[in-house]
Amino acid sequence: MIYILLIIISYFFLTYYKCKRNLHMLQQNLYNENNRYLKWINQNYKLFFDLDLAIMCISIFGTYVIYDTEIISKISMILLAVIALILSLKWKIRLKNDQNKKPLVITARIKRLIFTISILYIIPTVFLIFSNNVQLTWTLLLTLSAMIWFNNIIVFIANIMNFPIERCVYLHFKRMAQSKLKSMSNLKIIGITGSYGKTSSKNILGDILNVKYNALPTPKNLNTYNGLIMTVNNYMDKFTDIFIAEMGAYVKGEIKGLCKLVHPQYGILTTIGTAHLESFGSEQNIIDGKFELIESLPEDGFAILNGDDSKQVRYKLKNKVRTIWIGINNENVDVRATNIKCSNQGTTFDVIIKGMTEKYTFTTKLLGDHNVYNILAGIACGIEFGIEIDDLIRAVREVKAVEHRLELKRLGNFYQIDDAYNSNPVGAKNACKVLGMMPGMKVIVTPGMIELGNKEYEYNKIFGNQIAEIAKVDYAVLIGRNRTKPIYEGLLEKGFAKEKIVVFNDVREAYPFIGNLSQKQEVYALFENDLPDTYNE
Repeated sequence: MIYILLIIISYFFLTYYKCKRNLHMLQQNLYNENNRYLKWINQNYKLFFDLDLAIMCISIFGTYVIYDTEIISKISMILLAVIALILSLKWKIRLKNDQNKKPLVITARIKRLIFTISILYIIPTVFLIFSNNVQLTWTLLLTLSAMIWFNNIIVFIANIMNFPIERCVYLHFKRMAQSKLKSMSNLKIIGITGSYGKTSSKNILGDILNVKYNALPTPKNLNTYNGLIMTVNNYMDKFTDIFIAEMGAYVKGEIKGLCKLVHPQYGILTTIGTAHLESFGSEQNIIDGKFELIESLPEDGFAILNGDDSKQVRYKLKNKVRTIWIGINNENVDVRATNIKCSNQGTTFDVIIKGMTEKYTFTTKLLGDHNVYNILAGIACGIEFGIEIDDLIRAVREVKAVEHRLELKRLGNFYQIDDAYNSNPVGAKNACKVLGMMPGMKVIVTPGMIELGNKEYEYNKIFGNQIAEIAKVDYAVLIGRNRTKPIYEGLLEKGFAKEKIVVFNDVREAYPFIGNLSQKQEVYALFENDLPDTYNE
């Protein structure tokens, strides 16, 4: 019995560390929504087929088949326990060294998963403790070893087993949210979607509308079904005048479902691009999916569309909602920005409003043309809601920088332009423009862009071109040797010097490198994108 207990204890630690890692990945992949967790397993299968674990399983099987003497069985059990403890230590070190930008959050759902996973492991363990048969003992040991080896699959199975419970929990909170929304008859609901800029647009709109109203934007990136339900149930109160619902999607039909949940009367479409092309399947599916918001609006509402986005201009709406066009380059829009000037202090621009003869000058701490578009949407919405121009000018001046979206801040002895959140082709180009306008030495730190389907390589190579031509950087710091190959090639294609390209596998290594550069002159470092932990090399 002592040998069995020794194995069980060692197996417990190994299971704990592996399970913690796999639950973290399941959570980051939205509990396998659209098979994201299974895709992650497929892309990272080498992480799970650890040679040490394979040897352990083979040794158990070999002992079970060949040996039946008591002394050999005891020696084998001790060996298994020692191997399991060594592997536990290995996984503990691996977890400690992981660069976790967003750690595992122990939510109620995770607790329920831990309970189910524990039951799956406890059942064979109990049989093992009370087994008096040598062959049965080794069979159970083999079963437990296989379950540890394929812990990622066990986590997936537990997720499936918990689905009925999670569905009941979801429906309960959904009914609560719908009942709350129905009781607030005077609430204005604005939906915001697009391939890029949803979160920035939402936060900027909230700051602008709060000059007159009590506006509630969805917190952080709570832009899914569960996120909107959580926002309504936990953050909305009787004093809320306007609910700004950011709506994200990975497949066609999701936006329509979100609209059925909250019933927006007004909609803002930021920019349509190729984000999540892999999950949408085609560019047309992306366009149709984003316009699900606009086509869900009632006729007495309004839609704010981007007149500089050719995909939006060409689209034929299937409903009669009133449309308000914003833009910079298109002169025929309803609200237009001109004379845009950007510096390390922020951005100034003039606004022309159709039907008004006067130009209005706006100033903001935010950087980049894409933020001007977001502000224009806020101005257009504010006008529709009866906010005076002077109040809009004041509100725009006070708009807060959006965290991790071209956020300029002093970091130690250099300036960091933090654009780490969810990079995309349009945003990356805008970020390069902003960096190019900065004085002093310019550095970019990036792992590249993801979730662009079969165009990922092409867009990252173009990004490399833009770093050389538009940003005109002095140094390019690439994070992840394999992932950044297309950027590397794009840089060289434009004649960028090899010795000015630095490759690290961990973004933390970039900080001391930049710190050494800043001893010579003022440095502006653009941190473009920060891949989630599922993409660690």
